[in-house]
Amino acid sequence: MIRRLESTIARVPLHLVLVGMALAWFIPTLGLLISSFRTQDAVLSSGWWTVFRNPFLAGQFTLENYKAVLEAQGMGRAFVNSIIITLPATVLPILVAALAAYAFAWMDFPLRRTLFMVVVGLLVVPLQMTLIPILRLYNKTHLAGTFPGIWLAHTGYGLPLAVYLLRNFFSEIPRDLFESAFLDGATRWTAFRVIVLPLSVPALASLAIFQFIWVWNDLLVALVYLGGTEKVAPLTVRLSSLVNSLGQNWHLLTAAAFISMALPLVIFFSLQRYFVRGILAGSVKG
Repeated sequence: MIRRLESTIARVPLHLVLVGMALAWFIPTLGLLISSFRTQDAVLSSGWWTVFRNPFLAGQFTLENYKAVLEAQGMGRAFVNSIIITLPATVLPILVAALAAYAFAWMDFPLRRTLFMVVVGLLVVPLQMTLIPILRLYNKTHLAGTFPGIWLAHTGYGLPLAVYLLRNFFSEIPRDLFESAFLDGATRWTAFRVIVLPLSVPALASLAIFQFIWVWNDLLVALVYLGGTEKVAPLTVRLSSLVNSLGQNWHLLTAAAFISMALPLVIFFSLQRYFVRGILAGSVKG
């Protein structure tokens, strides 16, 4: 009993730090959400925290901010563009990385270890170094300003980390499972489809969260390869233009910002049960 009490007391500072970090992330998000529903006069006259004094005060909340952003400012089209960009740019690198990681983990071929080290080494290459060469190539091949171009770019940028994480996870799968499958006449493709993929759902889900959020929140790659064309511009590019054109009407910016946050939050909370298992996958043997 005493040991349990001492252990609990020893963990109090850690818990306080974790609670403080959670509040540091949660409070600005809560303020953004509340401000996005407040009228312009309410936003300009008082802080968002004042709503807790009289939350039922008539006239301080409205949906006009979201209506103005979605209809008048073109955010609706940008939201659709972000989905068109993000979904293939999440699925493609995970699919390619899963195949490559399976080869690096369980297939013997010349220079396997060397090639894997080269892939891992690409993690330290800043993507900014590749922007101008790839943009010149895109201009020659007419991929600039197109969805396939941005899909290929995000796939290339996401592959090194995806291959590294999945290879570490795949290598921890017991060898006996593969030997039993091969004795039963399974091919390597069958082993990958029946054994590797079902056992790797936590790792694949956590990687999907990372890739989805990174692509969804990306501004630099989209701005360089897509430009500011409204037809293909994602939310981040459109939101950056709103910051320039609506700097005074920032009550609209809160609504626009929360629209950009909504889908990543849904994705994260939907897959959070896999997140911790996927992050810890391959970190401990046995």
